[in-house]
Amino acid sequence: MRYIKLYKPYDVLCQFRDDRGRRVLADFVNVPGVYPAGRLDRDSEGLLLLTDDGATAHRLTDPRFFHPKTYWVQVEGIATDSALESLRRGIVLNDGPTRPADAEAIDEPADLPPRSIPIRFRKNVPTSWIELTIREGRNRQIRRMTAAVGLPTLRLVRIAIGPIVLGDLAPGEWRDLDLREIEAIVERNRR
Repeated sequence: MRYIKLYKPYDVLCQFRDDRGRRVLADFVNVPGVYPAGRLDRDSEGLLLLTDDGATAHRLTDPRFFHPKTYWVQVEGIATDSALESLRRGIVLNDGPTRPADAEAIDEPADLPPRSIPIRFRKNVPTSWIELTIREGRNRQIRRMTAAVGLPTLRLVRIAIGPIVLGDLAPGEWRDLDLREIEAIVERNRR
């Protein structure tokens, strides 16, 4: 079995082909037979796992298994205690309530690479950063959650899936998981 972690750059589709000429995973990873275990929107970036192990991919992506996914989220506005508490309790979205999330205000991550297309900057509107961990994965869930508490998402970077962390990969870089990482996800999936 093959297990790969990739720093999916901003503006890249989470698929291997596109008829419209947009950038795709094949522009970065040329390994036959692997597929993404989960998705990141085109306008999101960060950790993406690729594998040819269908059972592990299913367990990593199925919300019934509660695999935590952690993100750094730059939002427009200041992340207040009440907004963070709302995220921690769960948000009611148009497709139902979310599970409670872990949410903390953080300083801007110092080692985060600049985005290929800069974030819009408005002189009179402050931004702040949140570290947010969810245990489900609905379509554009984090963006909808932050918007619901009055903090539109400007930049979204996934930094961990369960025990696997993005680490020091740069956008577009990938590597095979090491034995410790493989054991961590395979063991977690046996539970």
